[in-house]
Amino acid sequence: MKFPEENKLNNWLEDNKNPEIDRFIERNLEITQQVCVILKNRGIKKTEFAKMLGKKPSEVSKWLSGTHNLTLKSITKMEIALGVDLMNPEPNYIYLGKIEGNLESYETAKDNYEISHYTQEAV
Repeated sequence: MKFPEENKLNNWLEDNKNPEIDRFIERNLEITQQVCVILKNRGIKKTEFAKMLGKKPSEVSKWLSGTHNLTLKSITKMEIALGVDLMNPEPNYIYLGKIEGNLESYETAKDNYEISHYTQEAV
């Protein structure tokens, strides 16, 4: 989303970039997305997940919005309830096919590969 040129918030964010805050937000979104995908794949509704955590559904909705400051305690609570490791998930391996040619072809293909932890499943 592009903000208008004279948007004060956008200007402030651009002038005060902080890599720590950027990484924090990125990591927070990764964790909430992982939880949402797990819940969807297991057919667990958010109200049921709230019961599993001993929390109110409104609090869990806030946790999973991606904008809430997750604590290590809340992340651990979700990990225990789901039986997963959200901080260090198992890597997923995908077979991308065969690269024909020589070592240079491989290096070019490897250098042009981009990894993304974000999926559309959580939306």
